[in-house]
Amino acid sequence: MSALPRRSAVVVGSGPNGLAAAITLAQAGLDVVVHEASDRIGGGVRTDELTLPGFRHDVCSAIHPLGRSSACFAALDLGIEWLESPACVAHPFDDEEAAVLFRSVDETCATLGRDADSYRRVIGPLAESWRRIEPLVLGPFPLDPRAPLRLLSSLGVTGSVRALHAALSTTEGLVRRSFETTRGRGFVAGNAAHSMLPLDRRPSAGFALVLLVLGHAVGWPFPRGGSQAIADALAAKLAELGGEIRVSSPVDELPRADVVVCDVSPRELLRLALFPASYTRALRRYRYGPGAFKLDWALSGPIPWRDERCRLAATVHLGGRYEEIAESERAPFERRVGERPFVLLTQPSLWDDTRAPAGSQTAWAYCHVPNGSAVDMTDAIEAQVERFAPGFRKLIVARSARGPAELESHNRNLVGGDLNGGLMDLRQLYTRPAAKLVPYRTPRRGVYICSASTPPGGGVHGMCGFAAATAALNDLNRSVTNH
Repeated sequence: MSALPRRSAVVVGSGPNGLAAAITLAQAGLDVVVHEASDRIGGGVRTDELTLPGFRHDVCSAIHPLGRSSACFAALDLGIEWLESPACVAHPFDDEEAAVLFRSVDETCATLGRDADSYRRVIGPLAESWRRIEPLVLGPFPLDPRAPLRLLSSLGVTGSVRALHAALSTTEGLVRRSFETTRGRGFVAGNAAHSMLPLDRRPSAGFALVLLVLGHAVGWPFPRGGSQAIADALAAKLAELGGEIRVSSPVDELPRADVVVCDVSPRELLRLALFPASYTRALRRYRYGPGAFKLDWALSGPIPWRDERCRLAATVHLGGRYEEIAESERAPFERRVGERPFVLLTQPSLWDDTRAPAGSQTAWAYCHVPNGSAVDMTDAIEAQVERFAPGFRKLIVARSARGPAELESHNRNLVGGDLNGGLMDLRQLYTRPAAKLVPYRTPRRGVYICSASTPPGGGVHGMCGFAAATAALNDLNRSVTNH
C-alpha cells in the first residue's frame, strides 16, 4: 500500500510572521516553501549598511520587548543573544530631570517625583501579573476562554475591571485621572505614542500600559548584531525542519498548495487573488494609520545628551510635555506635520560593538507623518535631537533618510509608511483585516493571511503567523477527518 503524499504549504513573505507560520507548518510535517520578493529575508527585521561601510543600521524595527515576551519565539528556542541597556527608555524634558523606565518599578518611580505612588498603583499589579495578562494582548486568537479567568484570579474582579478600563481608555483620560506632574504625564504619553493614534483616541492608553509593563516584566532588549539576527534565527530553524526559502521570488498570483499563508497587507492580498464581494469590500475598507519618516545616522561619537540619564537607555523619547506630544500625534490625522514632532530614537550601538567601527556609533529616529506624506522631516527630527543633546549635529558623519514612499518601496506591507500594518484603534484592533471569528482565514479554501494586519497586530512577535498557521492546520485536519 503506497504512502499518502505529504501535504504542501506555501508562505508568501519572509517577515517574522511569515517565518513563524512556515515553522509552525513545517513542525506539523508539511513541505514548506517561503517566497520572498526581496533579495534578503526579514521584512521589518533587516539590518543593512544604510550610510557607510561598517555602520550597521536596523532598517525598520530595532527594540524588541514583544520579541522576548513572545510565546511563539520562546517555544522555538531561537538562540538569539538579547542585549539590554541599563534602562529601557529615557524621556528628557527641557527644564526637569528625565523620567526613566527601569526594569525595577521602584527605580522607575524614583524618577517620577510626586507621581511615583500613582505609577506604582497603576503599573505595579500589571507588571506582577504580566504572564497571565499576556494572552489577552498577544493571543493566539481566538482567545483561550481560560485567559480572562486567569486575569480575574490574578487581579481580582475590581483590579481586572480597573485594568481593562485603563487599557481601553484614551491616554488623555488616563493621565488626567492618574498623573499630575509634567514628568509623569509626558512619560506616559511618550509610550502611548507608539500606538500611532491621537492621544485622545481609544485605546491609546493601552499601548502605554503594555510597553511600560513589558519594561518591568521582560525589558526592552535588542539582538546583538541587529534585528536581522531574528530573521536569520527563524530561517535557520525552518531549514532544520526541511523548509525552503526562495529569495528574489515575487508572487503575482496565489500558488497552488494545500495551505497558502500570506504575510502581506490587505491591499497586497487583493492583488494576489479574487475573493467574494463582501470580503473584497472589507479589505478595501481596511484603514491604514500614519506613516513614518525615518533617519539613520553614522556618528563620530555618542550622542551628547544634556541629561546624563539618556545615556542609560537604548530608546529615548523626544517630545517633552504631554501637550507637545499630543499635538504631534494629532497632526497626521489632520493631514499635516507638527512643527515639533515627537521623535522615537534608538542608540543600541552603545552596548553592541558590532553596529559601528571602533569609536563610532549608529542611531536611528523617526516621527509620525500623514500616511503617504512627501514632507522631508530631516531638519525637524534633528532639531528635536539637538534640543536635548546640544552638539549632536556636529557628530553626524552620514545619514540615510526614508519617508513613507521609500519605506513602502522597501516593504510593500508598509502601506503609506504605516509601520503597524493598519490603524490600531478600537474598531480595528482585533477585527483586522475583517470582522471574523478566525480573522486569519479567507473565503478561499486553504488561503490565510498572517501579517501585522491580523491580530495581535504590529510588533515583532511572530504571533500572527503562529495563529494563522494553527488555524490552517486545524482546518486541514478537519478536512482529512471528513474525507
